[in-house]
Amino acid sequence: MSIELVTTDGIFTLDGGEWEVTNNIWIVGDDREVVVFDAAHDHQPIVQAINGRRVAAIVLTHGHNDHINAAIPLRDAVDAPILLHASDRMLWDTVWPNDAPDGDLNPGSPIKAGGHQLDVLHTPGHSPGCCSFHDAGSGAVFSGDTLFCGGPGATGRSFSDEPTILRSLLDILLALPNETIVHTGHGDSTTIGAERAGVLDRAAELGI
Repeated sequence: MSIELVTTDGIFTLDGGEWEVTNNIWIVGDDREVVVFDAAHDHQPIVQAINGRRVAAIVLTHGHNDHINAAIPLRDAVDAPILLHASDRMLWDTVWPNDAPDGDLNPGSPIKAGGHQLDVLHTPGHSPGCCSFHDAGSGAVFSGDTLFCGGPGATGRSFSDEPTILRSLLDILLALPNETIVHTGHGDSTTIGAERAGVLDRAAELGI
């Protein structure tokens, strides 16, 4: 079983602002079959990393443009379904108004590929449909933009809410073991244990 990282650079746009970002794309599986987490900016480096393997699904952690703007070209290249939580469909529609995901992400319907089984965890706050994916077999969680090395994902923009993201972290991600590796949507990986105190402190400040 393997967990591979591809990074791409591009522009995140929301609420009239633009920011240069580097995105993490995670490819999880084995030498025959993989699942791809996020499709950012340029599909070609992702296709190269897939290297001919079967793609069980293109799983989008949430609907912000920098996580989905290569989704349709990637689907066309590897012939795999795009999965997104239905609560982020309004974000998808701003990027791909004339196309649609192929299915919805739902807790209780795990993602399977190449010997991995990843549980779908709905972790809203950064956006309404943010999801994280727990691979208990490898002791890892793919957090998208819900949890970073350094704390919770950003809030304060459209469709985001800090109390909501903190509740997602308290109720769902911090319930995972401290040694769980957190593979994030941007930046370095971390662990649940390394982020626990900071999340608890901020939740206490807000009375959550």
